[in-house]
Amino acid sequence: MLEKKRSNNLTRRSFVAATSAAAAFTIVPRHVLGGAGYISPSEKLNIAGVGVGGKGGVDIKNVSSENIVALCDVDFRKAGRTFKAYPRAKRYKDFRVMLDKQKDIDAVMVATPDHTHAVISMEAIRRGKHVYTQKPLTHTIHEAQVLAEAARKHKVATQMGNQGQADDGPRRLREMIWDGAIGPVRHVHTWTDRPNRGLLGVYWPQGVGRPKDTSPVPDTLDWDLWLGPAPARPYNRAYHPFSWRGWWDFGTGALGDIGCHRLDPIFRALKLGYPTSVQAESTLVNRETYPSGSIVTYEFPARGDMPPVKVTWYDGGLRPERPAELPDGAQLGANGVIYVGDKGKIFNNMIFPDSLRQQYKTPPASIVSSPGHYKEWLNACKGGKPAGSNFDWAGPLTETVLMGNVALRMELRSKLDRQKLLWDAKAKRFSNLQGANEFLHKTYRKGWTL
Repeated sequence: MLEKKRSNNLTRRSFVAATSAAAAFTIVPRHVLGGAGYISPSEKLNIAGVGVGGKGGVDIKNVSSENIVALCDVDFRKAGRTFKAYPRAKRYKDFRVMLDKQKDIDAVMVATPDHTHAVISMEAIRRGKHVYTQKPLTHTIHEAQVLAEAARKHKVATQMGNQGQADDGPRRLREMIWDGAIGPVRHVHTWTDRPNRGLLGVYWPQGVGRPKDTSPVPDTLDWDLWLGPAPARPYNRAYHPFSWRGWWDFGTGALGDIGCHRLDPIFRALKLGYPTSVQAESTLVNRETYPSGSIVTYEFPARGDMPPVKVTWYDGGLRPERPAELPDGAQLGANGVIYVGDKGKIFNNMIFPDSLRQQYKTPPASIVSSPGHYKEWLNACKGGKPAGSNFDWAGPLTETVLMGNVALRMELRSKLDRQKLLWDAKAKRFSNLQGANEFLHKTYRKGWTL
């Protein structure tokens, strides 16, 4: 009897030991299960933010369901609120030091001024980190090209920060356009008031020269790191913390700031690729800042059963001619878009004339809703499908936006008075003006590389 009891106890102990060992063996690091960089869909990402004092802080908040493990900003005072919100995250001023020292980072969010987007994003991609980069993706056309190529090569999940691409409104617009609601679209006009701000002044100055005075560098700011690959110049509040957008060396002007938002739904609805040409006109422009107002027209070839189409961009308060179909009292507004079709127009997602809108039957929704702009990227980082504005999409979109800025260059103005710029999509360069190709990229300051 005693022998039988001992046998049962041994059997029970053996079973408990075996199951405990099995349980312990299944709780293993993700790199053992899926190789370097593997992240289980149920596991939280370790996310780092670079440039977290403004929009970057908002970006980090939108992914705070994950682990925020590192925060990097060249200005600790401006980043103070975000630092306080994530006290466990390690703090850095130099993104290169962060990436070298902190090996637990899975993904990086970049929300620095435009001129440093590419160098930071590329450093993260080369280390196999997933990347979210604010719009516009890069400061130059060349940077957009090589960043998209690097993301493909290193097989990382990417997303550009044009959040509206995930909304349902642009999806319903696509369905109407594809349903022939206004017939074939021949021209699209889109505009923004930036850099103006109505009676309140300006968001940031453009059409101005370099300040002649200097200011002491704030004690919490590393000005040399802020400059990054840009040519050295003395610190001035005219550049940091916000007005950098209007300067050629640092920002991409109103077109770069808003263009990726405004042109994205147009590109999707009209199935656009690269344009064949771009031409621009503007108020006075100089070598320091973008003009205070500009008009840029892109021409695109036919796509399938869609005819050639023009897309015209307006900024600085400039707007297109008021459509005759709009009723009296309807305002064009500071920001808007008009699709011009053979049968009618769509103004801010509403069909005109009224008679066409009344007889048109909206098709059932067919394009699946997004789980959310940030959620798209998080899902992609964990092995899901590519995010809606991944770099394969965002790269060419950014290139097109920045072509408009090349056409605005003061150095090309006299030559472009006599011709429009022609784009060779296969060669990825302008085919009719060699001087314009000099602005596809820029020379980096010593010590900085892509």
